[in-house]
Amino acid sequence: MTDNNIPQLTLNPDAAEAEAVPQLTLEPSAPTAPEVEKTAPKPVELDDSMLSDAEKKAVEDFSKKIDIMDSQLVLQYGAAAQKSVAGFSENALNSVRTKDLGEIGKSLSELVVELKGFGEEEEKKGLFGKFKKAGNKLETMKAQYAKVETNVDKIARELEQHQVTLLKDVAMFDQMYELNLKYYKELTMYILAGKKKLADIRANQLPALQAKAQQSGAQEDAQAFNDMAQMCDRFEKKLHDLELTRMISIQMGPQTRLLQNNDTQMVEKIQSSLVNTIPLWKSQMVLALGIEHGRQAAAAQSAVTNMTNELLKKNADMLKMGTIQTAKEAERSVVDIETLQHTNQQLISTLDEVLNIQREGAQKRKEAEVELGRIEGELRAKLLELRK
Repeated sequence: MTDNNIPQLTLNPDAAEAEAVPQLTLEPSAPTAPEVEKTAPKPVELDDSMLSDAEKKAVEDFSKKIDIMDSQLVLQYGAAAQKSVAGFSENALNSVRTKDLGEIGKSLSELVVELKGFGEEEEKKGLFGKFKKAGNKLETMKAQYAKVETNVDKIARELEQHQVTLLKDVAMFDQMYELNLKYYKELTMYILAGKKKLADIRANQLPALQAKAQQSGAQEDAQAFNDMAQMCDRFEKKLHDLELTRMISIQMGPQTRLLQNNDTQMVEKIQSSLVNTIPLWKSQMVLALGIEHGRQAAAAQSAVTNMTNELLKKNADMLKMGTIQTAKEAERSVVDIETLQHTNQQLISTLDEVLNIQREGAQKRKEAEVELGRIEGELRAKLLELRK
C-alpha cells in the first residue's frame, strides 16, 4: 500500500510536467482539506518527581508525624503556607493599588489643552479686531511658548520620578516571584506528605480497624473505625483546600510576570517620552513661531475676505432655510393623518392584548383548580400512608 504523501519519483521530466497540470472540473464542491486532529492537554499529576532527594526525604519524615485523629492538627494543617499565599496576594494587590497615575495624567491633560490652544487667542469682533489680532498674535505665542515650556519641564521631572518608582517595582516583582515559588514548593510538600499519610492509613490502619470491629462486634470498635473513616474524609478535604491554594500560587506566577511586564513597558514608554516626545513638542512649538513670522502680514487681509464671504453665505443660507420652513408650516395640517393612523392602530392593538390577557387568565385559573385538586389528593394520600 503506497502512501499518497510520499513524493513520486520519475526519470521522465516531461511526464512530471504533464502530471502537474491542474485538473479542471465542473463540480461545484472542491475536495476538503483533512482536519487536523486536536489533542487535549495532558493533565498534570501531583507526585514527588518535582522534588529533590532531600525534599522527598523531608516529605517522608513529615508524613510519619501526621496524626489525623488530632482534630486541631487537621484544622491547622498547611495553614501557615496558605496564609503566606494570601499575604503574597495582598501585597501584589497593594502594589498595584498604590500606583496612581492621576497626577501625571492630569498634568498631561492640561498640557494637551495648552498645546491645542497654542497660537490662538480670544476672538476680536469686527474688522479692527482682525487687524489687531494679526499684530498681537506673535507676542501672544511667545508668552504661551514660555508657559507651555515650563509645564513640559515640570512633566519631564514627574516622569523621571515615576520611572524610578516603576524600576523599583520591577525589582520588587522579581523578589515576589521567587517568594511565590517558595510557597508553591512548600504547599506541594504539605500535600504530598498528607496524601502519603492518608494512603497509608486507608491501606493499613483503616482495614485493620474494620476487621476488628466486624470480628468483635463491640460498639467501641465500630465507633473507632467510624471515627477513623470520618477523620480520613476531613483530612482529604483539607488536602483538597491546599491543592486549591497551590493552584492560586501557580497562577500568581504568570500574574506577577504580567504586572512586571506592564511596569517594564511603562518604563519604556516614559523613556520614549523623555527622549523623543518632549523634545518633539518643543521643536514643534519653535517651528510654529517661525511659521507665524511668515504668515502674519497675509493673515489680516485674508481675515477681511473670509469675513465678507462668510457673511454673504450665512445670510443666503438663513434666507433659504427661513423661506422653506415657512412654506412647509403653511401647508401642514393641524393634525397629521399619520398621527391619527398610529393612534387608531395602537388602540386596536391594546384591545386585542387585553382580550388575550383575559383569556389566558381564565385558562390559568382552570389549570390552577385542577392542580390544587391534585395537590390536595397527594397530601391526603400521604397523611393516610403515615397512619398505617
